[in-house]
Amino acid sequence: MDQEEPTSFGVFKPVGHTVISFPSADQAATARVALGRLGVASAAIQGYTDQEMLVQVERDIRAASPLASIGQEMNLVLAHKALAELGYHWLVVHTPDDALAQQVAACVKPLGAERAQLYGHFIIEELITHAAAPPQVAESPDRHLDAATPSGHEEERAALRPAPARRPGPPST
Repeated sequence: MDQEEPTSFGVFKPVGHTVISFPSADQAATARVALGRLGVASAAIQGYTDQEMLVQVERDIRAASPLASIGQEMNLVLAHKALAELGYHWLVVHTPDDALAQQVAACVKPLGAERAQLYGHFIIEELITHAAAPPQVAESPDRHLDAATPSGHEEERAALRPAPARRPGPPST
């Protein structure tokens, strides 16, 4: 992410964007194409590999104000770190209105998107829920982000990962 990135208390907070995580690079690439078919301009989509996200996370952790831990900004940074360590990739999509954000989330969920978080000025809304995931219970600066996993930790996301949609094509040999 570039030097002009939007921040809140020193950590990345792209207001008006939906941050989407995928278990693999292939899923993120497939979703980028699908979003283009949906009408999202390629300039409105920024991709991040697991390694690029780890660099961003480390930068955020170093730059974070103590106030970042009051809200969910630091919890999200730590959640992104846990997913990046599992090899996840991201798309950050400019979604200036809620309707577009909902369309984007609906488009990428069947392609294996784990999370789609709409960054608003005051709240960050999770747009994807999974039937196998338990409901969120509580999250706070002390308890961190509720990952909606039995343990409440992001590291457990792989067990709840949805199966990716299969692309039509010739059978593999």
